[in-house]
Amino acid sequence: RKLVVYDDSVAVGTIIIDHSDRRLYHVISKGMAMVYGVSVGREGFGWTGSEVVTAKSEWPTWNPPKEMRIREAKKGHILPETMQGGLDNPLGARAMYLGSTEYRIHGTNQPNSIGKAMSSGCIRMANEDVEYLYAHVKIGTRVIVQQ
Repeated sequence: RKLVVYDDSVAVGTIIIDHSDRRLYHVISKGMAMVYGVSVGREGFGWTGSEVVTAKSEWPTWNPPKEMRIREAKKGHILPETMQGGLDNPLGARAMYLGSTEYRIHGTNQPNSIGKAMSSGCIRMANEDVEYLYAHVKIGTRVIVQQ
């Protein structure tokens, strides 16, 4: 992560996710943002739009959706119905839930995925970065995902 000059018309506190650049910008003051490398949705799983952070969780439990479990089973990967938080959990150290969607900004146990389009639509961050962002984001924070 690093501090960068950013569009001064964006409200302080806003998170902008640039899907094509695979970067997350958290506007921390007028014209300044902390930028992070992220992993975004792979082909067919990317999305754009605006949501708000509706919940936050430390070492979150993962409940992969039924559709994901079926899709992965066809590839020979059997996913659990639920997995408690911890080092082996794909959601990593922290999660920030977006609106009423199944999408989140979360850590990862696959740090090599950062900078790539590999997720099922969620925004993945290195655990140390998601912990830092989590500490600076409040419930109600606006999140904009753009192409």
